[in-house]
Amino acid sequence: MDRTVVVIGGGYGGAAVAKALDEETDVVLIDPKDAFVHAAGALRALVRPDWAGHIFFPYDTLLRRGTVIRERAASVDPGGVTLASGERIEAARLVLATGSDYPFPAKMDTDLSGEALERIHEAHAELAAAERVLIAGAGPVGLELAGEIKAVWPGKHVIITDPAGRLVPGFLPEFREELLRQLDALGVELRLGTALAEQPPTGPGRGKSFTVATTDGEEISADIWFRCYGGSTNSDYLADGRVAVRTPQGRVRVTETLNVEGHDHIYALGDITDLAEAKMAGYAMKHAEVVAENILAQVRGGRPTATYRPSPVPSVLLPLGPGGGVGQVPTPDGPALLPASAVSEYKGVDLFTGRFAALFGVARG
Repeated sequence: MDRTVVVIGGGYGGAAVAKALDEETDVVLIDPKDAFVHAAGALRALVRPDWAGHIFFPYDTLLRRGTVIRERAASVDPGGVTLASGERIEAARLVLATGSDYPFPAKMDTDLSGEALERIHEAHAELAAAERVLIAGAGPVGLELAGEIKAVWPGKHVIITDPAGRLVPGFLPEFREELLRQLDALGVELRLGTALAEQPPTGPGRGKSFTVATTDGEEISADIWFRCYGGSTNSDYLADGRVAVRTPQGRVRVTETLNVEGHDHIYALGDITDLAEAKMAGYAMKHAEVVAENILAQVRGGRPTATYRPSPVPSVLLPLGPGGGVGQVPTPDGPALLPASAVSEYKGVDLFTGRFAALFGVARG
């Protein structure tokens, strides 16, 4: 039996599934980056550049038997992958794990870790010199960024805008109340129900004083701004439709076993899936467990039986700096609120960097 499994995308889910398959399959991991980027730590790296080295993990330590190819997938068909270079890789099984892009600093805008580090240091210097910071987008990324900025520079004036009239809809009222309480205590100015009428004259993360109008007729003055909205799915290599017809959001429909619909040997996980849940790293890694279990069952001659169903209860750990934040997790009795101390213990202190050091087999002090 051909044991070749090609995993396209080395983000959270792709790296985890490749690692899980490494001992029993001939796994090939394809990703254009020269290192895994722990995006959940990128916001802290921006405010503490001495910490930035914690978010990059070289792929050469991930697999013991498998192969990592630094390339971009140009197209996929049921028999394998064609790379941007024109090289063809045949595969008995495929895993689509290409994730999504998101504006800097939450995700890097380069495939080279050296360039990414340089960009982080440049943006840090610009941010350090700014007195007023504008964050467009009050989702988890924008809120976390505000918390990280305030943890390092309590005196900076941080303004967050969002067109939604209510913060974090879908979560417990107590979650929202605690979040608002902490943001108020930090001195973060929230302007909900409004958005920027036009983009500021400078690019995100570039320092230059400006005044911009909002859609409610007000004005905001700031010295730097960051865009914390507008992610996009990385699925252009599926445009020909030979494997899947994408949704308008660029995602693919999957079964409960996380097979791409119509293919029992092709799987998808993470942000590229059309699952009714938030696109978060934690979910991608849970998908990876299901996909790995099903592929190993097939390789061993059995049937894939592991299934995944999105939780009806939205969950999140939302740190506001190393010591603050609020969380919501599902329990048998319904959603439960986590206080700042628990969020700090579980995530805020190291943002899970230890978990990824273990995954990649590296020592981090």
